[in-house]
Amino acid sequence: MAPDQDKRNFALRESDGTESSVFSGSTPRQAALKAARRLDPASSEEVADPTELRLREKGTKKVHIYEGWAWDEQAPEDKPDWMPSEITKGNVSKQGVEHLDEI
Repeated sequence: MAPDQDKRNFALRESDGTESSVFSGSTPRQAALKAARRLDPASSEEVADPTELRLREKGTKKVHIYEGWAWDEQAPEDKPDWMPSEITKGNVSKQGVEHLDEI
């Protein structure tokens, strides 16, 4: 795992410009995957509806735009004891980067 100084923070931006949550990761995609898992999960990946995720990198005016979706599935057979039998998985697809005039 990367050292803490390689972690970057990304704020999830709502449509009105407010920032509701902060996700950390060494890449914007890693933070977007964490955000996607918080979405309302569908019963399978095939029926999951993509949702736009806008993540502003803290300390910059860059907004990374992703489509993200989540679904529930059975945990693997060799799961650890603490893991529930059904888990939420997520996926994202990068749509682009936007630069803000002001934060």
